[in-house]
Amino acid sequence: MRLLIVSDAWKPQVNGVSRLVTSVIPELEKLGVEVSTITPDMFRTIVCPQYPEIRLAVTRPRTIGRYIEARKPDFIHVVTEGPLGINARIYCRAAKLSFTSALRTRHPEYLKLYLNIPVALTYRLMKWFHNAAERTMVSSEILANELSERGFSHLWLWPPGIDVNLFRPYTEAFLDYPRPILLYVGRVAVEKNIEAFLRLDTQGTKVVVGDGPQLAALRATYPEAVFAGVRSGEELARYYSAADVLVFPSKTDTFGLVTLEALACGTPVAAFNELGPRAAVGASGAACLDEDLDAAIQGAMKIPRERCRTHALKFSWANSARSLLTGLAPCNATAAGRPLNAMLAG
Repeated sequence: MRLLIVSDAWKPQVNGVSRLVTSVIPELEKLGVEVSTITPDMFRTIVCPQYPEIRLAVTRPRTIGRYIEARKPDFIHVVTEGPLGINARIYCRAAKLSFTSALRTRHPEYLKLYLNIPVALTYRLMKWFHNAAERTMVSSEILANELSERGFSHLWLWPPGIDVNLFRPYTEAFLDYPRPILLYVGRVAVEKNIEAFLRLDTQGTKVVVGDGPQLAALRATYPEAVFAGVRSGEELARYYSAADVLVFPSKTDTFGLVTLEALACGTPVAAFNELGPRAAVGASGAACLDEDLDAAIQGAMKIPRERCRTHALKFSWANSARSLLTGLAPCNATAAGRPLNAMLAG
């Protein structure tokens, strides 16, 4: 079978959606899927406002249509609601091709923070986009329930995964800072609510791993914190392992892949009692969620590290790929005759 993935999130972007796409493709190929992509690196791009590290493709539906026609996909999956996703949606509707979509980011809440655009307006636009799809794939049942109440339809569960061989317990001696070491990993931007963490009067060392538009301001305001910049691969896993707690202060994330990565390294999570961390940790007892972030940190430090690893082992990119495959819809009558059962049975 041939699967075409359309994504505005792609390398070299460092975010949950780009990591989801680039990580799941090799697993799909192991299952025998022929995967092609339409991504920003194929077009002229402009800088995304408020996100200078993200480039937005400049294109139109007819151009996207030519790429789709050339690839002759059996299935079309649109991962993002950016320019590529919107143009793919318009073309597919005009050409009477079915597609599936994915909702991984709470754009309405982000646009409210950055541009003061009413949340209701953005959700109306997102429903226009996603309700045209045969299915809209989401990361958790909690998010599905929230979106269903807002009028989204045909929701399908597509959880992310992690590399549990890379993200595993390493030595805690990797970081030689006063303990407890409280770690934040992610984009350094206002929507991540990092100041709620940095302004806490707690003992130990606060470490921030990541980059973003708020980095210079936070570094100047909180000189006692350690700003380590972007880390990846085994080095990032060692940061997770060396920390006593991963602090996840975001109130806008739909899941929080970094929480699973930390748990796989044996590090418990402290977070607000919000959708994202609830979706990631469930009832595992591997995190402490509280409206008081300091109380969440104190509670998380009492959680056994082996409990964290056990929960994270439930997630893998192989399982994520299979979840995606089961939710796909044939884009036309010819594709409908090519079942997925043989691949999923392997």
